[in-house]
Amino acid sequence: MLKQRGILVAIEGIDGAGKTTQATLLERRLRDEGVAVLRTREPTDRPWGRRLRESAATGRLPVEQEYHYFLEDRKQHVTEEIQPALDAGTVVIIDRYYFSSMAYQGARGLDPAMIRETNEAIAPRPDLFVHLDLDVATAMPRIAARDGRGNLFEQEEDLRRSGDIFRKIEGDWVLRLDATAPTDALAEAIYARVAAVRKNASIT
Repeated sequence: MLKQRGILVAIEGIDGAGKTTQATLLERRLRDEGVAVLRTREPTDRPWGRRLRESAATGRLPVEQEYHYFLEDRKQHVTEEIQPALDAGTVVIIDRYYFSSMAYQGARGLDPAMIRETNEAIAPRPDLFVHLDLDVATAMPRIAARDGRGNLFEQEEDLRRSGDIFRKIEGDWVLRLDATAPTDALAEAIYARVAAVRKNASIT
C-alpha cells in the first residue's frame, strides 16, 4: 500500500509577483481533493516575525540583525509547524522561505550562498520551489495598487537586486514562471508540478 509522505512547496518572488494568490489557489484545489494542507508564510506571526513585520513599516534593522531575526523565526517555524506537518504527510505551502532571505538580505550585502548554507542546515529544502518571475517595472504598480503604498522591503533598487538573486537559483526542483501570465494558467502549471511531485513522493 502506498503511503503519501509530506511535501514542501515554497512560492517565491519579489513583491507584487502574486505569491499569495497562487498559494491560495493551490491550497483550495488540494483541499477540494481531500489532501491535507498546511498553508503558512514567513515572516510568521511569532515574536521574531512580528518584529520583522514592524520593521517593514517603522525602519529596517541593520542587515545582520534583520537576518538574525529571520533565522530565529525560521528555526521556530520549522520545529513547531513545518517539520511536524511534513512528518504527518501534509502538503506544506509556504509563502516566502529562506530563498527570500537570500534575495532580500543578499540585496543588502550579505552573501546569498552563505545564507543558503546556513538555512539548509536548519530548514528542509523544499520539494518544489516556485519562482514567480516579475520585472520591477511591472511590480511597482502592482504593489501600489495592492495597498496604496509599499513598505521598506519594497524599495525599487532592492527589488531589482532581489529579483536577480532569485533568478540565479536553479535545480530540477525549481519551477520558474512568468508572473505576468494569466492567473489561471499559472495556477494550472503549479498544480501540475505539485501533482507530479506528490506522485513521486508516494512510498510503501
